[in-house]
Amino acid sequence: MDFSNSEYLKQLSDAELIAQYKKQVDKQLIGELYKRYTHLVLGMCIHYFKDIDVAKDVVVQIFEKLFDELKKREIENFKAWLTFVVRNYCISELRKIQTQSNRNLQYQYEMKQQIQESDIDNRFEQEEKLNQLEKALNNLNPFQKKCIELFYLKNRSYVQIAQLTGYSLNEIKSHIQNGKRNLKLLITKN
Repeated sequence: MDFSNSEYLKQLSDAELIAQYKKQVDKQLIGELYKRYTHLVLGMCIHYFKDIDVAKDVVVQIFEKLFDELKKREIENFKAWLTFVVRNYCISELRKIQTQSNRNLQYQYEMKQQIQESDIDNRFEQEEKLNQLEKALNNLNPFQKKCIELFYLKNRSYVQIAQLTGYSLNEIKSHIQNGKRNLKLLITKN
């Protein structure tokens, strides 16, 4: 039978539309049910999701689900059954969202913990390196130690170091270069 005449479809009851659909699987029959009950399904979906765009998407998903469900089920009161399907579908989707949200929160918490642990580890490593550097500095000869402290720790230029210590620029460069090499050897030795 050709269901292109929408006036004919409007005259059929829900039960007749479902019975015809089971026989001929014509999507226009579901289309008529969609026209009749979209407002009801949309209202329920808005109630559950509190977002009209999400609700509209869910309405489409529910009616797509009906294509298969109506073939399998014996339905006496379509409106009551549809209300039941919508409620269960919405609750199921909300649970999925909640579960995903919980997983995301758990993941964020775990990542935050890892970052905090990593920060603590990094601080300990940095503190340990500073301790090693301090010990190594104390083991340098006094000329190298003085030049390295002034150049690296106090940010003095070669000229300023020369004025403070009385060393020549070549001596300062030599003390810094040799001091760096000796620091590296002392640190890697420990």
